[in-house]
Amino acid sequence: MTFPSEPEAVGRDLPRRDGAVKVLGTATYAYETPLANAAYLHAVQATIARGRVTALDTAAAEALDGVVAVLTPGNAERLASTEDRELAVLQGEEVAFRGQVVALVVADSSEVARHGAALVRVEYAQQPHDAELRADREDLYAPESVNPDLPTDTSEGDVDAALAAAEVSVEETYTTAMYHNNPLEPHATAALWDPAGEGFLTLWDSTQGVHPTRTALASVFGLDEAQLRVVCPYVGGGFGSKGQPHVNVVLAAMAARAVPGRPVRLALTRQQMFSLTGYRTPTIQRCRLGADRDGTITAIAVDVVELTSRIKEFAEQSGVPARMMYASPNRSTTHRLAALDVPVPSWMRAPGECPGMFGPEVAMDELAERLGLDPVELRIRNEPAVEPGSGKPFSSRNLVGCLREGAVRFGWAERDPRPGVRRRGDWLVGTGVAASTYPVSRMPKSTATIRREGERYAVEIGAADLGTGTWTTLAQIAADALGVTVALVDVRIGDTDYPMASVAGGSSGMTTWGSAVVEAAGAFRAKYGSEPPDGAEASGSVQPADDRHAMHAFGAQFAEAHVHLDTGEVRVPRLLGVFAAGRIINPRTARSQFIGGMTMGLSMALHEQSVLDPRTGHVVNHDLAGYHITANADVGAIEAYWLAEDDPHVNAMGSKGIGEIGIVGTAAAVSNAVWHACGVRVRDLPITLDKVLHALEERPRH
Repeated sequence: MTFPSEPEAVGRDLPRRDGAVKVLGTATYAYETPLANAAYLHAVQATIARGRVTALDTAAAEALDGVVAVLTPGNAERLASTEDRELAVLQGEEVAFRGQVVALVVADSSEVARHGAALVRVEYAQQPHDAELRADREDLYAPESVNPDLPTDTSEGDVDAALAAAEVSVEETYTTAMYHNNPLEPHATAALWDPAGEGFLTLWDSTQGVHPTRTALASVFGLDEAQLRVVCPYVGGGFGSKGQPHVNVVLAAMAARAVPGRPVRLALTRQQMFSLTGYRTPTIQRCRLGADRDGTITAIAVDVVELTSRIKEFAEQSGVPARMMYASPNRSTTHRLAALDVPVPSWMRAPGECPGMFGPEVAMDELAERLGLDPVELRIRNEPAVEPGSGKPFSSRNLVGCLREGAVRFGWAERDPRPGVRRRGDWLVGTGVAASTYPVSRMPKSTATIRREGERYAVEIGAADLGTGTWTTLAQIAADALGVTVALVDVRIGDTDYPMASVAGGSSGMTTWGSAVVEAAGAFRAKYGSEPPDGAEASGSVQPADDRHAMHAFGAQFAEAHVHLDTGEVRVPRLLGVFAAGRIINPRTARSQFIGGMTMGLSMALHEQSVLDPRTGHVVNHDLAGYHITANADVGAIEAYWLAEDDPHVNAMGSKGIGEIGIVGTAAAVSNAVWHACGVRVRDLPITLDKVLHALEERPRH
């Protein structure tokens, strides 16, 4: 179906349909599902990083009034599939990382379950562990592919020769920290097996994908997918950590089977989330750039070292954005992993692009400095005509437009290129820029159904809204595709009883689900015309993506940083981003996503760092008192703008994903601004005062 060229609903600044119920507190989240006679679950976690459980004393917990079951590797059910070792809980005595679940307590209340868990006594045979990531490790290895299924290494031309011949070059190492997603709503699940004993399982789970969760859990428990229903109308944030099921879902289902006829609730504590729900791997990035004196880049090389868990591999694609960002005849990227005795890393907002654009974009700023060239101009001079590597034409690429528009809005022309010369009272002031990119993805196997119900239209698809506005934007897309007003369209999502939908991840939601809705609307109108009868129904599925074009969203991030002359404190009072992300479905929800991503990028730049103690394999700051995130007081002016762009190659709506690009490049822009403020290159995140203070102490005082 052809989407209307002049839509009436798409592009309107409509309020979020789920906004009122969330503000009023009436939105039902997974843990709050009304369930009679529910039991509660609390996990017992390993206090060693590697070894075996040799004894479990559960007597005190079992004797506690209100405890109804204690599960251990000795009495827990045998799972049908243990292929995913992260989900193979209580299947043996081996301990693979600190925080692994070694027992669980089910009780009549959450307080009693937690008390009972504290009474379980565990003895271990401890083994030496290894939890230290270094680039000089001899056991680094190349994974078969990097997330999701991209080549591990790439090479074009002769990078070493080009670097040796380059008139100007940069060779530096940059690091990003370990980060934990920390959505406001913890990972929570309620589970109920059919009281009739027919093996039907219902899960109310905080998830970014009800259908992917159903598929995974059906495999783990040996169920046909028709025997499992997953429900999730609302998600209190996820940032990728709820994109694939973690052990909490298995624990809840296992506990519910152990107490027949009773539902079981589980909400992980904030501390438990630091070992059981994924995180972003730290990265060590060796970046090399070579260029001619006029700023033409002749060589790009990025070599990334990351960690993964010994029990389950996850390889973040941090080197991938360097493959297509700028033109160069010689380029190479590599990824190497260290398999350690740590929890399993996973997706976090903009995996790959978020950490992978930090090193190269700071290196670009360093190259501009050595060339005596404006960093905006350097990026513009190296704009590729086609996608490097593949040679495909871009469906649209407006990075240059973002850089120029952002420069005007930010007042970049007034910038003195010299570092450390601008001062405001006791604060040194600097500005920085970095580019953003994120690929456009359209997932397969998503279907939507549209039905006429009286005077209204119901759109059903098992999509998820984790705060991005799906409840609202799908209605806008459906309204225009049907040729009706948006007020007549109801949307039903978040349930496996609705047609199949892909995960809300990779900024693919609207591209995928919106395409399915447009197809369903086309089938509906073709079948029933302009006056469909009550009960009329049609379905449509997402069609294969256009593989003739390279499809990416782009952006430019500008930051102003202040560094205090006496303390080295760093503040960022202003961020400005300009993005080219296709047609914007809803300006209100889009701006929220862009600003949210930029705020999270500021958090990455200045605050966030999970401190893993290699002596224990334990994240020591495993709560929001010690794991600092950007809060309201840290955010000054954040401005998000976008270019008018309609990309007909990516989907019928002309839209691109926007959930993740806002975080990409922000940390690099902040680091570049800090250098401009005080003359210190901070190549290791986060940018804390100790990393600039030494240079400030050497400045003359006048």
